Amino acid sequence: MLRFLALSAAFASPALADMPRVATDVPPVHSLVARVMDGIGTPELIVPPAASPHDFALRPSDARLLEEADLVIWIGPELSPAVTRAIEALSEAEILTLLDVAQTQVLGFRENAIFEEHDHDHEHDHDDEHDHDGRDPHAWLDPENAVIWLPEIARVLGRADPQNADAYLENARQAAADVQALQTEISGRMAGLADRPFIVFHDAYHYFEARFDVEATGAIALGDAEVPGPRRLAEIEVAVRDQGIRCAFAEPQFNTNLVDVAFAGAGARIEVIDPLGSTLQPGPDLYQEMLDGIATSFEACLGAE
Repeated sequence: MLRFLALSAAFASPALADMPRVATDVPPVHSLVARVMDGIGTPELIVPPAASPHDFALRPSDARLLEEADLVIWIGPELSPAVTRAIEALSEAEILTLLDVAQTQVLGFRENAIFEEHDHDHEHDHDDEHDHDGRDPHAWLDPENAVIWLPEIARVLGRADPQNADAYLENARQAAADVQALQTEISGRMAGLADRPFIVFHDAYHYFEARFDVEATGAIALGDAEVPGPRRLAEIEVAVRDQGIRCAFAEPQFNTNLVDVAFAGAGARIEVIDPLGSTLQPGPDLYQEMLDGIATSFEACLGAE
């Protein structure tokens, strides 16, 4: 009897058997996709939460996941060289590159240790002409981009799984409304912090800065987290001393020694800021928890003056 019931349940749920296998690159993207798939299925994550996508090396199981995926949703080739090489070798899976989605706000990399004022005023959307080699891939830190991506994620999932297309679109609609509500809340929290200088460990927060009008003075490392040379560190140390910078942001994925060196004797407050949600449980809630955590770190560091 039990065997009959199990077989009946299996035949009564063909959608489960036909569910597309969905692979995502980093936890924030995984979270957005998980929110769209909530109650229907679960995407798989390639880059684990505690790893930096910039220097992540794929394991055989990761490569196999990509090979077997029906749909791959990722930021783009600028974020992770290892994931890029694996995706370029794929021939079967449909691929959604989020940086290429129309109307996505795309910013360029900043190269100098100390940024030019209003560097992020040069933002543009995907339809503008720009150098793809210079795209800053940390675009998920602008919640407006998440709002743009969510319906597109729902559409590609719907093509792969037409039976649940309406449910994906409804999940995306609700997720976008929740992200917009959080954006409004964070805008209020950031309102009094706009002119307070700070240094970040690596230039990953351009999108958050541009959206919420909080300007970093500079970054110890470049946007790809490459180890900085002595000249760059010296520039940061001079800026810390001359501008009286008292706030710095480290990251859980990287050693904080360089932050300590740059701020030695400056009496600065150092907060951990996490652009990937690496300390959070992967899943549909991670994206909003990550943004809220970044805002909280900004309040703690800049509001302490």
